[in-house]
Amino acid sequence: MRSRRPLRLTFVTTLGGTFTLTLPAPRADLTAAKAEAAMELINSKNMFVTTGGELIEKKDIKITDSTTTDLYDPPLY
Repeated sequence: MRSRRPLRLTFVTTLGGTFTLTLPAPRADLTAAKAEAAMELINSKNMFVTTGGELIEKKDIKITDSTTTDLYDPPLY
């Protein structure tokens, strides 16, 4: 069994689209306040320019839990 908990930070761009930054292994002690502060820093420093324009505001923050259970391993020949 393998578990994953990626953090997804979603921003609104200047052209009205969205941009999602995915971090595969966020710190266990991450709080909503810390994630919001990171997004505000990214916006204030203009760290990313996308095909949809600059990032201008926070839209969403999510940690998604997913567990994969492998039920079959093919034989090695």
